[in-house]
Amino acid sequence: MTSQVEKGGATFQGIKMLLCENPLPPIDEAIAAAQAEVPHSNYYTEPYSAPLRQLIAAQLGVPERLIHINAGSELILRQIFQRLGRQVHLLTPTYALFPEIAQSWTETRLPPEAGFAFDLARLEIPQGTTLAVIVNPNNPNGGSFDMAPLPGLLVRHPQTFFLVDEAFIGMAGESVASWVPRYPNLIVTRTLSKAHSLAGFRVGYAILPPDLADDLNAHNDAYPLARASQAAALATLRHEDKIHARAATLRAWAAELAGELERLGVKTFPSQTYFFLADFAPRDATVIAAGLKARGILIKPLNDPRLGPGFMRVTTALPEDNARFLAALREVL
Repeated sequence: MTSQVEKGGATFQGIKMLLCENPLPPIDEAIAAAQAEVPHSNYYTEPYSAPLRQLIAAQLGVPERLIHINAGSELILRQIFQRLGRQVHLLTPTYALFPEIAQSWTETRLPPEAGFAFDLARLEIPQGTTLAVIVNPNNPNGGSFDMAPLPGLLVRHPQTFFLVDEAFIGMAGESVASWVPRYPNLIVTRTLSKAHSLAGFRVGYAILPPDLADDLNAHNDAYPLARASQAAALATLRHEDKIHARAATLRAWAAELAGELERLGVKTFPSQTYFFLADFAPRDATVIAAGLKARGILIKPLNDPRLGPGFMRVTTALPEDNARFLAALREVL
């Protein structure tokens, strides 16, 4: 189990830049839809969130049978790893959950000297790999992959399932969700916690091959979402134009923040999301994080020994909070 602080420090009073939480609140339509459902919370939702499954299937152009919905994508990822995670191959650095829940794992390192860019055509899958994971855009650096080589990988490795985690696809990157019906070993997971600002509503979903989708749905709670959560998700997905517009704003804020860090002598790496990696070397990110916490800002070092002690993932906050972060950081540095 990861620590409570790793999960966001729920009791911390101050600016929280620890996780990749969207600093913008849910869109107005989502808030209104959730509020409208609260008086009806004595009733269950439709079994297996049928209206939401239908909408997702229609938007992606995939059969409804292939959609699995649950209370956040982390739960879905754990379910997938329980079934397929005997020998996992990761592109690292990656989402910290994956090394924790894999039974065993190997890795392909993304090169920092290339800004963590990597050509998937060069990806080598070790023999015996049961699950290969591609996070697109990648967490923690925020860069995206060219997915054109993926079909070749799927065909060359029919005994390996490929999981594409599209948690941040609302920010950038090429989705492969619509490819799932064509490849029996392709899985795509998504969340509405990130670009869609619904982290507190806990809505995640996966697009899976038929047998795996049937398995997850058969062993799931028949009512995986609260009424308010389902309503907020439906309203948000019906206004993707607003999400795309907000994504552009978030990327601009992150780019501005990265530029300010560069002016302080901190190296930053390219990102297409609202977070990015920064290298504070020769300073120690652990010491910097402690100094920031004492000043009301919660952030943590990356703690990747292969990259070094200076690395930290920085998530944009609102502009006024970014200004407070920078002021505090100047004091610490």
